[in-house]
Amino acid sequence: MKKKTIILGIETSCDETAAAIIKENNTEIPTILSNVVSSQIDVHKEFGGVVPELAARSHIEKIDLIVKKAINDSGVNIKEIDAISVTAGPGLVVCISVGLNFAKSLALSLNKPFIAVNHLEGHALSPKLITKLKFPYLLLLISGGHTQYLTVKKFGIYQRLGTTIDDALGEAFDKTAKMLGIEFPGGPYLEKFAEKGDPNRFNLPKPILNKGGCNLSFAGLKTAVLKISKIIKTKQDKYDLAASFQKTVEEILYKKTKNAFKEFREKSSNDKATFVIAGGVAANKKIRQMLTNLSFKKNFKPIFPPINLCGDNAAMIAVVGLEKYKKKKFDNLDYAAKPRWQLDENAVFLKGSGVKL
Repeated sequence: MKKKTIILGIETSCDETAAAIIKENNTEIPTILSNVVSSQIDVHKEFGGVVPELAARSHIEKIDLIVKKAINDSGVNIKEIDAISVTAGPGLVVCISVGLNFAKSLALSLNKPFIAVNHLEGHALSPKLITKLKFPYLLLLISGGHTQYLTVKKFGIYQRLGTTIDDALGEAFDKTAKMLGIEFPGGPYLEKFAEKGDPNRFNLPKPILNKGGCNLSFAGLKTAVLKISKIIKTKQDKYDLAASFQKTVEEILYKKTKNAFKEFREKSSNDKATFVIAGGVAANKKIRQMLTNLSFKKNFKPIFPPINLCGDNAAMIAVVGLEKYKKKKFDNLDYAAKPRWQLDENAVFLKGSGVKL
């Protein structure tokens, strides 16, 4: 019987030190043998955000222990691992470099193939850990650093339909939470605040809602929240502002997703298309429900990773590693970190002044 491929994945692009081992099986859905994620919340809490130098130092301190734990938890002998896959970008370069260098050293010492992975591709393929993904599909990637719609034509072939022209949605959630006095990382807890508030209390802006196609903008929304947060006085005011923010985000995503559905349909003949929603913000229950309802209404099949695989993790890096291993797409040990690395290599960088809509 042919040996099933075993891949070690390593992730250090921001403030999670993560390692995972997955094993190929006959169902096309690999088995997660281990998936260890060590967060740095306590390291960055007093600063209200991620401090790159402290994050990198924490990765250096933890990575050996985290990888050893992933190997021990998997029940696999280290010599049975067929390849080492690791995030090579995008992200904080000082953080990426820690995982990248560790993976290179491990691959060299074990004489195993080394595979550099785009962190965003990890999110894009994360549902492969729970279901069979058929190409092409529409992807909404919503995380702390990225917000974009892409057509995933096949493995490794992406076409961007739209992106944020300023802040990522996850950043807007985190910054809004900070303005409301929610401890870092506040984004995931903002939804709980919103559940106690009146979503119609504050009328917040929806930048470029009716223009720009599938492009999005959240900077103006964040600025409006900042102005209101300086004049509100009670706890209930904060709940109401959180609820208004949550509602506004849902309305923006509703409209822009409808645009993305239309553009995807124009380029794909699939009657029953697939819509993958991935990234940390995909864990937001209200957003999940809204996008699920819209998908069914427009005859798309919505697929979300499980909550524990929405945020940064190494299992998603390993699954990309497995796909590359099958195609023998290996990298040299001098592979450099890529702090900016787009999935659609032909897409124009759209952040900053002079953006054309």
